[in-house]
Amino acid sequence: MPMADVIPPIPEDALARPKGFMRRYVFSTDHRVIGIQYWLLALVSVFIGMALSALMRLQLGWPGARFSFLKVLLPQAAPGGNISPDLYLSLVTMHGTIMIFFVLTTAPQGGFGNLFLPAQIGARRMAFPVLNMLSFWLTLAALLVLLSAFFASAPNVIGPIAGWTMYPPLSALGEISGPGQGTGVVLWLLSILIFSVASLLGSINFITTVLKMRAPGMTPLRLPLTCWSWFTTAGIALLSFPVLLAAAILLLSDHLAGTHIFIPASEYVSGQLMTADAGGSPILWQHLFWFFGHPEVYLAILPGMGLTSHLLATFARKPVFGYRAMVAATVGIGLLGFLIWGHHMFASGMSPYAATAFSLLTLVIGVPSAVKTFNWLGTIWRGQLRFTTPMLFSLGFVSLFVSGGLTGLFLGQAALDIPLHDTYFVVAHFHLIMGVAAVFALFAGTYYWFPRMFGRMMSERLGRIHFVLTFVGVYATFMPMYLMGISGAPRRYAFHYNPATGEGLQYLAGMVPLTRFVSFAAFVTIAAQFVFVFNLAWSWWRGPQAPANPWEATTLEWAGAATAEGEAEGEAAPSPVVHRGPYDFSVPGAPRDFMMQDEPPFSKHGQGEQ
Repeated sequence: MPMADVIPPIPEDALARPKGFMRRYVFSTDHRVIGIQYWLLALVSVFIGMALSALMRLQLGWPGARFSFLKVLLPQAAPGGNISPDLYLSLVTMHGTIMIFFVLTTAPQGGFGNLFLPAQIGARRMAFPVLNMLSFWLTLAALLVLLSAFFASAPNVIGPIAGWTMYPPLSALGEISGPGQGTGVVLWLLSILIFSVASLLGSINFITTVLKMRAPGMTPLRLPLTCWSWFTTAGIALLSFPVLLAAAILLLSDHLAGTHIFIPASEYVSGQLMTADAGGSPILWQHLFWFFGHPEVYLAILPGMGLTSHLLATFARKPVFGYRAMVAATVGIGLLGFLIWGHHMFASGMSPYAATAFSLLTLVIGVPSAVKTFNWLGTIWRGQLRFTTPMLFSLGFVSLFVSGGLTGLFLGQAALDIPLHDTYFVVAHFHLIMGVAAVFALFAGTYYWFPRMFGRMMSERLGRIHFVLTFVGVYATFMPMYLMGISGAPRRYAFHYNPATGEGLQYLAGMVPLTRFVSFAAFVTIAAQFVFVFNLAWSWWRGPQAPANPWEATTLEWAGAATAEGEAEGEAAPSPVVHRGPYDFSVPGAPRDFMMQDEPPFSKHGQGEQ
């Protein structure tokens, strides 16, 4: 990474805050406003996704039951108040798509990255402010196009039924392959196309900002680990989203242009020969999708890893253990993530030689992940731990990452993955390591940076209640799914066994109490998020005023005013000069137990510099 000696000069008119509500808070080019817009978009999306998951858990726990509120909520899709198999599959599709793209991909990078990357590197703005604004509005447009599938699909569903992976030929043949598979799939693909373009614009902006906008003295090895994770994530997005973009265009052409790129020859649907002259390959879609899809896992989790490293050091009052190793592990995960997409396809009939290669590479990527885990433990070992709410969620992230990651070693081996692939074992692994762990990092970041975003403190008491309920709830929800998966419970089924009618898989009749326990645990976990929402709203409106550096942190975002609104004057101030690394805690001889990055050396030896 080339060193930036000085920040390129910025015209004064580019720094002036625009006047008028629309230019200042809606169509803004201010990275802080755009970051909050991304954050709010993800917040709305996560509650839509949770509502869909609650409906799924109702169906799985009490299959065939009639719920009067569904007649009002979904009068066309559930006129009798019950959830049909087709409706269930559309819930799965929309839940997965919203959570993965518009929560886990959007909030860590677009939200927190825009808010704090420039501040942490000593820049006054992102490299391309207008491009930044365009990226957000394209993301919002993508979400609106996806949500329109709720209303544009067949009457008995709320979207496509092909799942968030949209595997052909089911997704390529149109409405004849199932309800929602016509207009619903087209809208899904258009949404992904727009989202991919938005992500590419954002990744270009992030990479350029880190390379060209760093403050004097901010060498690469003085960057906070959050910046390294945002930079690496942007690189992953830049290389992976074009593949998804191309794949979506090709699948859209199968729908709208009559091509047969993913449709095999002699495809029969409902006894009717659809494609006698076709010669496409559904497996091609899997290769293209998972070449994006596995790096996508790290798009969601790498920012959380960087933030966890950052917060553990801050609240342990210790430097990050093995900073250079953590940087190398971050970049290594980003690079190796492109080499192991095939372990998602062991069940597709791939060559056992190829499967062996992907299995070995999957084990290799566990090495940098293990480096991070041991370094997190080394960071908190014998530290002066402060169990604030951000620290609790960071520790929860480590726990969930380890719990979910260890089971990935099983799924990375073809001999074990093939029997487990279509079971709830994969659902548990996927949700723990990518979904819930990443969300815990989002909570940690929200509690930690809320004073910087809004100038007020969130309630620690409510934050701890939120943490305990959520931490216990997610383990109670997903750990039993490992047992269900080992017992052979298939995923994507609208129900496994209905005790009222005796329908379903008889060998899973004994799993009904456990399935209902999981549903109850999921409902408790969802309810716990309203504690967070209340804390968020109350603190935003009536929370106590935050001091300038409430956590006694060391990085540059805490060096200025405490609120984003008060930074109009700060924008005209000289750029900071960085004298030391990002985690100078407990420096021997220092006047206090932390040294800000822009504080000059306090002795002739310049202790604390890196």
